[in-house]
Amino acid sequence: MAKTIIELKKADLTLGNAAASVHVLKGIDLTIMEGEAVGIVGPSGSGKSTLLMVLAGLEKLDSGELVIRDTPLHSLSEDRIADFRGRNIGIVFQSFHLIANMTALENVAVPLELANNRDAFDIARRELEAVGLGERLNHYPGQLSGGEQQRVAIARALAPSPAVLIADEPTGNLDTDTGRRSPTCFSPSKPSAAPPCCSSPTTRRSPPAARARSAYAPARSRMTVPAHASIRRP
Repeated sequence: MAKTIIELKKADLTLGNAAASVHVLKGIDLTIMEGEAVGIVGPSGSGKSTLLMVLAGLEKLDSGELVIRDTPLHSLSEDRIADFRGRNIGIVFQSFHLIANMTALENVAVPLELANNRDAFDIARRELEAVGLGERLNHYPGQLSGGEQQRVAIARALAPSPAVLIADEPTGNLDTDTGRRSPTCFSPSKPSAAPPCCSSPTTRRSPPAARARSAYAPARSRMTVPAHASIRRP
């Protein structure tokens, strides 16, 4: 029987102060089972990225509960959340966040080295080969195209075999053909349970339909989504 891996209850969050404040999340409820995938689609400013950052433990709720793998993140300190995130959550950021003075191989190895994994560079090499960058291992981010940088970010997120994968517009910088093959990019190169993938695909450019699809099994989650956003099932 599938196990609940993410549970968000009555999540509420306002960003900004005074007249500039925006009530982004309003009583959001979300349940995702192990192995499920959920896609969040909607126009710019509807709260998609904010919701993903909440799920990643990078944005603190004003009120509500967030439980991932039976761990109540809403009641943990920042240090404990960071430790949990490093061990359980892979993140593909919309703007990559690659380290400029590190090669592609070194970037992917970073989370593995932080976890004291002795095979960090072997695993990093495997993940980069899996996303088609086997010949770009020693290239720096500035020497890579936007799509190649995106694939490095995907490989880095997958390298530690996270229980949860969160991807913010993961195919936004990929060409059409690579975007259509994005489910393959999101498959870890070594056997492991497929993590849920919450993606925030753009609605500005469609098709390819891959921009509005997640990577794994169809989602069956229940969710009250941010204003003007909606759930898309692969």
